[in-house]
Amino acid sequence: MLSLLSFYIWTQVTYEAINSSEIKIEEAHQVDDGWLLYSAEEAEKGLILYPGAKVESNAYEYLAQELSKQNIAVAIPSVTLNLPILDRSKANRMIESNQVIQWYVGGHSMGGAAAAMFADQQLDKVNGLVLLGSYAASNDYLFNSSLPVLSISGSEDGLSTPNKIKENSINLPQTTDFVEIKGGNHAFFGDYGSQSGDNAALITVSEQQAIIIDTIVNWIESVETGGEHE
Repeated sequence: MLSLLSFYIWTQVTYEAINSSEIKIEEAHQVDDGWLLYSAEEAEKGLILYPGAKVESNAYEYLAQELSKQNIAVAIPSVTLNLPILDRSKANRMIESNQVIQWYVGGHSMGGAAAAMFADQQLDKVNGLVLLGSYAASNDYLFNSSLPVLSISGSEDGLSTPNKIKENSINLPQTTDFVEIKGGNHAFFGDYGSQSGDNAALITVSEQQAIIIDTIVNWIESVETGGEHE
């Protein structure tokens, strides 16, 4: 009982958004049944973004805001015990209730692993997978599929290190696009300050976020047009 209580307490000590002065939250969002939603006018594409383990959804507000400006709707779920791996099927709810949107799934850190698990079992429901400072575990179908996958990593990431990204690349389709942000770290995939085990970034959070946003937008456009990511 004590160990369960300790585990529960550990899951409740979360990383919250720090609202860095380098980035500006300006767009209104909706909160609906545990989802943080950034809509885009007449959006045809959307990204369901699982947060990292013990990271509050609002740490990804800037990313969602800027993607919505590019006509990509973003939905960030709250997850059981702040651990996305325990709620990896939650994307189903958003996909089934908004079928006019072509959905991509993705996530940061453990959230990316959860999104990969969802995609592995629901290949027919998603248009692609986006991994942010994350990698996929061994799986049944994803690795051998033709699902478009984008993996964005940071050269200074102390948690999802470059070596871990490389070692686990066998769990992704051979056509996966790998993009490493020079000077980027783990925490700057969101906006929640420093994280134990991470390395200091060599670029600012605004610089890393700008690269992430541009990379995702260009990649989704290339997927939609049948081109190749550059």
